[in-house]
Amino acid sequence: MGDIVKFHLNLFKSSLNNAFSGKEPWQIVTLTTSSVLFAVWLYDFLNQDETITERFKKAAFKLAKRIPTIQQKIDEELKTIAADFEAEMSKQAAHLSYITNLPPSGLSTDNILKKINENLALGAYRWKEGCASGAVYCYDPDLMSLVAQIYKLTSYTNPLHPDLFPGLCKMEAEVVRIACNLFHGDDNSCGTMTTGGTESIIMACKAHRDYAKNNRGVKRPQIVVPVTVHSGFDKAAQYLGLRVKYIRVDPQTYQVDIKAMKRAINRNTIMLVGSAPNFPYGTMDDIAAISELGIKYGIPVHVDSCLGGFLTCFMEEAGYPTPPCDFRLPGVTSISADPHKYGFTPKGTSVVLYRDKKYLHHQYTVTTDWVGGVYGSPTVNGSRAGGNIAVCWATLLNFGTEGYIKATRDIVHTARYIEKGLRRLKPIFVFGQPATSVVAIGSNEFDIYRLSDALQKLGWCLNILQFPSGIHICVTLMHTKPGVADKFLNDVKSSLTEIMKDPGVPVEGKMALYGTAQKLPDRSIVSEITKCYLDSMYFIPKNKQ
Repeated sequence: MGDIVKFHLNLFKSSLNNAFSGKEPWQIVTLTTSSVLFAVWLYDFLNQDETITERFKKAAFKLAKRIPTIQQKIDEELKTIAADFEAEMSKQAAHLSYITNLPPSGLSTDNILKKINENLALGAYRWKEGCASGAVYCYDPDLMSLVAQIYKLTSYTNPLHPDLFPGLCKMEAEVVRIACNLFHGDDNSCGTMTTGGTESIIMACKAHRDYAKNNRGVKRPQIVVPVTVHSGFDKAAQYLGLRVKYIRVDPQTYQVDIKAMKRAINRNTIMLVGSAPNFPYGTMDDIAAISELGIKYGIPVHVDSCLGGFLTCFMEEAGYPTPPCDFRLPGVTSISADPHKYGFTPKGTSVVLYRDKKYLHHQYTVTTDWVGGVYGSPTVNGSRAGGNIAVCWATLLNFGTEGYIKATRDIVHTARYIEKGLRRLKPIFVFGQPATSVVAIGSNEFDIYRLSDALQKLGWCLNILQFPSGIHICVTLMHTKPGVADKFLNDVKSSLTEIMKDPGVPVEGKMALYGTAQKLPDRSIVSEITKCYLDSMYFIPKNKQ
């Protein structure tokens, strides 16, 4: 065997020398350099996340948009869409006046309260009656009264100045320690509060990026995530210069494919991510298996529990055991969880937790040479709303362990009840096995967006899913009120009866936009449509200015 290998090596060497015989040194250098550069380009081209077919489609659309007539047509359609969005916003507030300049003198308290009530009355959805999916997780006048009192006392405090507000820092430390204990952290576990799940995710990505850079010399950081992971990770990648490797999910369980995740790991991987549960389908990834991958390859594992973390940590005591998805798993190095969801605190509070300070320290930003002094900040914000910290702290203490166990039991029971009822309706199916509070449905017999449209006309506001098309309801404490779950199931059933009279009818109106958007290979157009929608949120009619 050794002689054969040696023979072929000599043959290759001889052929190479013959190929370059008679060439000038500069020619040899040029050919070698060109070959190396081509090999590097070919490697990058073949090892991208998208298939060659998808990239050719994108390239074709990009070239097509350079044709003036096509670009003009696209611009006209975007203007029409933008005008439609603006018209809808104008219609909502047609009977109201807009304030676009400061009043000459301050308004009275009664006048301000009147105007804020007018603004809050906009919108047709009856979210206080439990007709919204997620969004508002609790509506309790007594709790609101407590929160208002706490925020009144702390509304102008700022933890950026711990010397002025040491008690506020104490409350934040207590919230973090309570969370660490709920997620089975040991004495070394630590973390910070943030303004929401997205900031917690960005902070975790920053911490693991900088940890990998300083300890492993990683210069092209990559995170490996399920396709069902929260879009906050894509936002983090855009902000922090990360490459995202998306991993498919099993088409039956809607859990991340562990084997595919394993194949995606390389020397640039700084973090593996699993959801407990994910937002689209409410299914939980196999966090234990991801933890084992993390240990095997020495890569940190982040668990995104922003949506259901304050359910999973109480589910066992509530009578609904769930697989471990926290610091009990040795590979898990960080967790994000939102008290402002199932912790029922006001919006603007989340926590990001770490197994050890060696990760947390890479979340911090420190400026040592600023003329204003040494400046250190634990999160994205410098100044932070002390009131948010205080109301989170107060809400946690108000509920206590028993209160959260009861709330968890009621929510999970209601979600299971709704899931069971939906599974009885043959024209639709439930995606995977819901782990906590989210139940997602689709259909192979009609356009599921027709059901969303029908339920919307009955007052329900559900979440839209794509790739594949679906809708979901995120069950909250609002849905546990008597009669709400039954009303939802009855409205679904009656809507399906109408739809199945002619299941082939295409969806119309706003919902048709979602179906069309999925079919566009050029996602930049979808991005432009989304920007038009975001613009409309800030739109004020000229005749109102």
